[in-house]
Amino acid sequence: MEEFESWVRARQAALARSAYLLTGDLHLAEDLLQETLARVAARWHRLDRSRPPSAYASTVMHRLAIDAWRRRRVRPAEVLSDQHPELGGHGADVERRLVLRDALARLTPKQRAVLSLRFYEDLTEVQTADVLGISVSTVKTTARDALTRLRAVAPDLLADAIEDGSAR
Repeated sequence: MEEFESWVRARQAALARSAYLLTGDLHLAEDLLQETLARVAARWHRLDRSRPPSAYASTVMHRLAIDAWRRRRVRPAEVLSDQHPELGGHGADVERRLVLRDALARLTPKQRAVLSLRFYEDLTEVQTADVLGISVSTVKTTARDALTRLRAVAPDLLADAIEDGSAR
């Protein structure tokens, strides 16, 4: 278990960010991360060491998120406040994150998952399809539709990302 605990310490922040991107909610992200780590821990000794454990954890996390989306067709009402505990920083950085969060919330769960894997996790279309259990053409179509939707709901955000080189 020492090896697992060491791996968790090294990857926890990145996994937490991925969970937040998938859920858009700090508390749901924490739950998703906890469930993912529990499942990885249960299979730790049986994992194929030819693949990095992070790949397995990413697959588990994304499939758990998809399962949750299927179970919860209707999102619970969100409570609006002036404070955003999940966002740190000040000024334009916070504003940009809020715009991104709101724009991502307008996408379907599958679109968020595809964009998260393709552009945040930097996976190929084939790897993304493998993680989500869908075809490569579905990944391409979903990414195209999601980027089109983002261009419509937050054109300035996507233009900034393209200038920064973080969107393709």
